[in-house]
Amino acid sequence: MRELLLKLCGIPAVSGREEKLTEFILSEIDGFCDAKVDGLGNIICFKKGKNRPVSKVVLDAHTDEVGIIATSITSDGFIRFTTVGGIETAVILCRSVTFENGVKGVVGMKPVHLSSTEDRKKYPDKDSLYIDIGATSKEEAEGLIRLGDTAVFDSEPALMGNRLKARAIDDRAGVACLITLLKQEAEYDFYATFTVQEEVGTRGAQTAAFAVEPDVAISLEATTAADLEGVSEDKRVCKLGEGPAVSFMDKGNLYTRALYNFAVNCGEKCQPKAYVSGGNNSRAFALSREGSSTLALSLPCRYIHSPSCVADLTDLEAMLPLCKRLLCAIAGGEVL
Repeated sequence: MRELLLKLCGIPAVSGREEKLTEFILSEIDGFCDAKVDGLGNIICFKKGKNRPVSKVVLDAHTDEVGIIATSITSDGFIRFTTVGGIETAVILCRSVTFENGVKGVVGMKPVHLSSTEDRKKYPDKDSLYIDIGATSKEEAEGLIRLGDTAVFDSEPALMGNRLKARAIDDRAGVACLITLLKQEAEYDFYATFTVQEEVGTRGAQTAAFAVEPDVAISLEATTAADLEGVSEDKRVCKLGEGPAVSFMDKGNLYTRALYNFAVNCGEKCQPKAYVSGGNNSRAFALSREGSSTLALSLPCRYIHSPSCVADLTDLEAMLPLCKRLLCAIAGGEVL
């Protein structure tokens, strides 16, 4: 999965602009399952297994990533923008970006020597930032960028021993795991969904959940790891190298207790997500139609939603056997 994740992290797919990644996923899973793309852009797959399941199970991973979208162009040819998804101002400043048409730019800000003492004590408002694409006039900039064009951070994936530095590990890690699972022989029938627009409100998961109507939904995600100097033990959330994080609760969902208990006690490498924060597509599955039992398995990721996320690839490799164990246990009636 390492090489696959490297490829996935290099494909831009800001929320609402997931088409390139969709094409890549479809090429990877062609011939391994039945797949279709719905009206919103989700890929919905059915994988035939050796046996029919007791419960209908879906595994979900979202395809989109956070990014930037152009909102206006100044008379001097600078691009005003807003963020798509949750990005802290600190990780935007002076970063280089690439628009979907290949145009390069730099997120600019007022020079430090022109800032007041008070200004230097805080981050600037996002509304005061702009992207410099090298244009000298509004007319020149309009020939390169249209309002609504999206951009991603320039960040080439780089291996650091067993760890990977890249943008969009959230949620290309889940995508990599799900692609790999679909390409292997399955013990039981199951569904897989590659969903769009998670970073702007789990929109793709809402339509996918309605279409599949699963009994059980497992979200394959990435989550914040705060195992860093200066962070107290009770706020570290999860740690790199100790396996996928299994959630019991987050800001959007309370997970099915029986699934959580089984996951952390089944003998596969994993760790509890020891903090209640964030949210993911599981909420949409839990609340669709008559509801689904849910679980989230997340890859621990430092500096999430930044140009330089860092994850441990041994954690990624541990997600696959955990997914298989859970899938067989749920589909075979061992749990629930």
